[in-house]
Amino acid sequence: MGVVSSTTPTRILVTGATGAIGGLLVPLLLESGAPVRALARDPERARGSLDPAVEIVKGDVFKGEGLDDALAGVDVAYYLVHAMGRGNTGDFEQLDRDGATAFGKAAKRAGVRRIVYLGGLDGEGAAKSHHLQSRAEVAKLLEGSVPEFVHARAAMVVDADSQSFVILRNLVKRLPVMVCPQWVNTRSQPIAARDVISALRALGELDGVTGDVQLGGAESHTYRELMLITAEAVGRKSPRMVPVPFMTPRLSSLWVSLVGGVEYPLVRPLVEGLRAEMIVTEPPPPGVNDNPLTFRQAVDEALAKG
Repeated sequence: MGVVSSTTPTRILVTGATGAIGGLLVPLLLESGAPVRALARDPERARGSLDPAVEIVKGDVFKGEGLDDALAGVDVAYYLVHAMGRGNTGDFEQLDRDGATAFGKAAKRAGVRRIVYLGGLDGEGAAKSHHLQSRAEVAKLLEGSVPEFVHARAAMVVDADSQSFVILRNLVKRLPVMVCPQWVNTRSQPIAARDVISALRALGELDGVTGDVQLGGAESHTYRELMLITAEAVGRKSPRMVPVPFMTPRLSSLWVSLVGGVEYPLVRPLVEGLRAEMIVTEPPPPGVNDNPLTFRQAVDEALAKG
């Protein structure tokens, strides 16, 4: 196996820098020594959570505001925003479409070399998920705007601030008996937040790495197994699960929203995605996602954060 070469970016832009993934990625990027810039709708609020070394530019991806200033002189840009569940009004798919189009055009004008975008794995059943299809559409809109486009694709990210994991944790904490939809038998390959941000940093630096890159944890499980492992991690007795094959996606979403403690407009598209098998079928290149954590190790790290 040949030596993997890398190039330190001259300047990095991170969108979604105060989000669950962006907030963890920025400190890691600063370690490279490259200047890091963040695009924020509210710079004052962002300043309270970001390292003082981060330059902050006011702007809004979905409104197409501030993008030229944010991308000026940028070599590598991380696109880590999506409209779903962010307090935006209207159709999240259209907002994501508008945001990706505006960002791609601005990146092209600025001469950005590489965009790294975090989307979802595209398994069997993904076509029925508006959420996953929107993520895939965003990738296609961004792809042609720069010479090097990297589509990092992952299933559930396990972190204390990840909405998918929050739902899972709350379900096993609150219910001794679960009347479950059929998607509890779907397989997935969750990945720890630390492994995702490590991979994202590598994907911004490794030479010759473009296109789809699949990311996953050390193992795959059904959602039933994920619930049982999480229950053990939080010190709860394993819940009894009774599958109900006739539960519709809408009823399933209402059930998850009620018990999982997350608002219905965010839960519905996430639940649609749970019907899709999200498994890594093509390993990433060397230097990306090497030796990822198991799901139980990822859960323990997330629970330790709060």
